[in-house]
Amino acid sequence: MCCCTAEPHTEEGSAAESALSAQSRDEEEGYAVIALEEVPHLDRNMASPAGCEHYVRSCLLKAPCCGKLYVCRLCHDAEENHQMDRFKVKEVQCSECQTVQQAQKTCQQCHVQFGEYYCDICHLFDKDKRQYHCLPCGICRIGPREKYFHCEKCNLCLAQDLRGNHKDIHTSRIGAHVLPCGHLLHKTCFDDMVRTGAYRCPLCMHSAWDMEDHWDQIDKEITQSPMPTEYQGATVKIICNDCQAHCTVPFHVLGMKCSDCGSYNTAQDGGLIQQQQQQQPEQDTENEAETDTEPEQQDQPQPPTAH
Repeated sequence: MCCCTAEPHTEEGSAAESALSAQSRDEEEGYAVIALEEVPHLDRNMASPAGCEHYVRSCLLKAPCCGKLYVCRLCHDAEENHQMDRFKVKEVQCSECQTVQQAQKTCQQCHVQFGEYYCDICHLFDKDKRQYHCLPCGICRIGPREKYFHCEKCNLCLAQDLRGNHKDIHTSRIGAHVLPCGHLLHKTCFDDMVRTGAYRCPLCMHSAWDMEDHWDQIDKEITQSPMPTEYQGATVKIICNDCQAHCTVPFHVLGMKCSDCGSYNTAQDGGLIQQQQQQQPEQDTENEAETDTEPEQQDQPQPPTAH
């Protein structure tokens, strides 16, 4: 943190002096300490240590194309009229101390970790989902790595149980079906998915077709099936497989709906968050009030008895 006033030589003052010295070193090396308020296009919500709707991270990427700061390339592409090449990212800004520095996993000044997972090729910072970078694919994939292998003929990563037990989709005489996510499936495999009700891409878990009518049906079923009293008001953190958003939503056994895109194609991230404990103190207060009232009624003088 930057300190603007002189302080007595205490432990707190020493920390401020160290921060100033680190800032001076950064400026000498060509890096800069930029306050978030000095970035006019930057949304304050985007600059939180939690990251953005797409990724959990504690830094901002400095776009190599325009020099602007964004939490991720998707946030950049949504605001600008051009796309960010994540492979060309060289610098990031720490969301805690605002130091601009070389892209790396940990801040060189305040030592905060930018992401549990970091790929120095894709410059991907995120929560640990057991990701791994596949060199032939050229991207990071959700693992774990030991459960997948890269097929040179298909030019994609497949589950280990398919090793030596699948046909090259590009040379197969069976027609291919292109999913909305861009992955290819044999037409016969896609038909099997439809028949069995498996609606997710087996590679990235994105919905394999338009599920809006199905989501509407789940909405109706949830409305008609309220949760038991002990679960009403409970919430849960989820990750959406369709839009990659991280959000906290009401818990229901029939499904958790993404608050960003409305999809029920979500995965629970952690346990239940109970929110009913606030009702108990109110009940206790009412009980105490009733208890305090009873003695007052007993102490009231009784009218004289007629003789």
